[in-house]
Amino acid sequence: MDELLKLLENNARYEVKDLAALLNEDETAVSEKIEDLEKNGIIAGYHTIINWEKSDVEITKAVIFVNCVPERNAGYDKIAERIAKYPEVESLSLISGKAEFIMEVKGKTMREVSNFVAHKLAPTDGVNGTETMFVLKEYKRNGMGFDDNKEDGERLLLL
Repeated sequence: MDELLKLLENNARYEVKDLAALLNEDETAVSEKIEDLEKNGIIAGYHTIINWEKSDVEITKAVIFVNCVPERNAGYDKIAERIAKYPEVESLSLISGKAEFIMEVKGKTMREVSNFVAHKLAPTDGVNGTETMFVLKEYKRNGMGFDDNKEDGERLLLL
């Protein structure tokens, strides 16, 4: 199962027949494993990695450290639940170090992201501080590098 998950994480577009050949397993067995992984929430979704700089869509991303106070009998879970509901939030993780949470947010402009922080995130119950860093350029996302010097049509090698 570990190998199946690794293959799907690197390329969610594999067909079941290709996965079965790579794993030296029966197609029906692989299909059933995938269905079981999806049903149990181990596979939580399938995503496409987009290099927004090569598109004509303007996107502003920011990484935000969030300081907060844990709630009695709930710890950080209730605060995370509230923050995660905001559509601007791309990812949210409890961390150790200088803050309790690190999150990625996306908006159309820096002003939109700033307004999210000032009017939604900062006033959230339990949040007592934020530090926002705007992403200037992405070089790699989810293990996939964005190589601007590569010839068009040349694919990145996945190992």
